[in-house]
Amino acid sequence: MGVKVRLTAIEEIPENGSFLFTVREHDGTREEVILVRGEGCIEAWKNFCQHETDQRLDRGFGAAMRDGEIICPKHGSMFDACSGHCDNGKAAGSTLVPVDVTVDDGAVYLTDDECTFLHEGGIEDDDGMPGSSSHLTF
Repeated sequence: MGVKVRLTAIEEIPENGSFLFTVREHDGTREEVILVRGEGCIEAWKNFCQHETDQRLDRGFGAAMRDGEIICPKHGSMFDACSGHCDNGKAAGSTLVPVDVTVDDGAVYLTDDECTFLHEGGIEDDDGMPGSSSHLTF
């Protein structure tokens, strides 16, 4: 395991939302990642729906969540916050892309050797807000 980078305190992760941050992958690309609380877990997932990879789950104001599931704002597919698996909607049978994190002494750390922490928040478009192809909000 490489260097652990502190992301946030557990209590800073919304119970029905997400903590958004940006990483750089080994190939130099930037990716948005969401940190979520599930039923007995804290997990990090790359911030896109498996059905449409240009559809962000967190569009800059927290991912919509209900009953321990992350909701795609475009098609309503629901991904289990702990396993990342979807068993409904257009993304059925797919799983979100994980990013390794660990919890230690009340804080969450990025521990994924494939990613380097860049900053809190998302990759900003020209207008300063994360983009989305969806017009729906929750």
